[in-house]
Amino acid sequence: MRLHPLASETIAGIGRAIEARECSCASVVEACLTRIDEREPQVKAWVSVDRAGALARARELDRELAAGWRRGPLHGIPIGIKDLVDIAGLPTAAGAPWLANAVATVDAPIVERLRGAGAVILGKTVTTQFACFDPPPTRNPWNVDRTPGGSSSGSAAAVASGMCLGAIGSQTGGSITRPAAFCGVAGCKPTFGLVPLKGVYPLSPSLDHGGPIARTVTDLAILLEVLVDPACSTAWRTANSATGGTGPFQCAASVKLGRLRGPFDQKAEPAALAAFDAALDQLSQFGASIRDVALPVEFDDVFRCHRTVMTREIANHHRPFFAEHLPEYLPCIRGIVEEGLQVSDEDYDRSRRHQQALTPAVVKAMHDVDVLVLPAAAGPAPAPETTGDPSFNSPWSYTGLPTVSFPNSLSPEGLPLAIQLVGRPHGEPGLFAAALWCERCIADQSK
Repeated sequence: MRLHPLASETIAGIGRAIEARECSCASVVEACLTRIDEREPQVKAWVSVDRAGALARARELDRELAAGWRRGPLHGIPIGIKDLVDIAGLPTAAGAPWLANAVATVDAPIVERLRGAGAVILGKTVTTQFACFDPPPTRNPWNVDRTPGGSSSGSAAAVASGMCLGAIGSQTGGSITRPAAFCGVAGCKPTFGLVPLKGVYPLSPSLDHGGPIARTVTDLAILLEVLVDPACSTAWRTANSATGGTGPFQCAASVKLGRLRGPFDQKAEPAALAAFDAALDQLSQFGASIRDVALPVEFDDVFRCHRTVMTREIANHHRPFFAEHLPEYLPCIRGIVEEGLQVSDEDYDRSRRHQQALTPAVVKAMHDVDVLVLPAAAGPAPAPETTGDPSFNSPWSYTGLPTVSFPNSLSPEGLPLAIQLVGRPHGEPGLFAAALWCERCIADQSK
């Protein structure tokens, strides 16, 4: 099984080649720009590409290398940024026509950190309007008659096409995991609050997460280490110590997986569920311990309560200018705002209390396993009239638990399918160790 012809072009691999002077930062950026020229007319992943700025930065980074200064594994690595995130000198339009000239004056902290780590910012990738469910112009690189998912549509499609080696996405429901799964790449939704969202256009503050999309689990870990809010680093180090100090780059010896069934078995397409079962069988053959984990009773209300919180908070943000720009709102986001305007204080408060109670209940259910495991999506990428079903991802945005997803096989029609692991709060080191082990086992089995 070969999930993508460009799978060898990774942040880790190219980073090593740059360090060894086997290629220059400028040549890596030029290769990505060439691929943008070749594929962008069909895929439509980008809002804007800063060609001159990216090449100038790459040459500057080459001069730093010549002087003996390497900033780290992202030195010279081209990265795309979702068009919800501020990049100084570029508009942050969030897919809205009336924000097309809303030029950011400073970089968002996550962009600033990427630059400081040596990344080359290529430009802005497409988001669905206000990161909701209206279909984007972007198409799936595996089949342009399928959706790339949403709302981090351009980020996932750009990475899958080789237009950049990594990208930044955001997730309120399933907007990192689902596009990554549909496009055959890896995605990480970190613990709530781990990645700072200053300078990121808000959707639902109680649910919003920022995170990376890349080719591999190792690449995700390289990116996440740069993105983490320093205020959270103490909690992360504590969690890392509790897992034995494995660190995000080390592979576990084996893993204990807790399989989730219930709504996820019910909602999964038969072929996708069969592929997921086959992946678990493979992992078991390599030594994984797999047992079913019962969802807590509070989980029964997770989808309804997630929607209540999301729609109400979206409506709160859009209320001041909704009527003025109503004709420019696309149908899905318009409907969500209108729905949220009808959510009562009582329903919202009740859902927030449910949210706060559900997270520890799920963590308690994980007591005998390292991570939870479920499909990353209901099936392969559907038609472009939809961005897909977020229900395999929204519970983890709601509870704030970290997730990592990566491809595990292809559907009967040749489209990517992916597996999703769920960890404990601030448990990214252990989650990455488990994900790396699973990814390697699946890759070994496919050779």
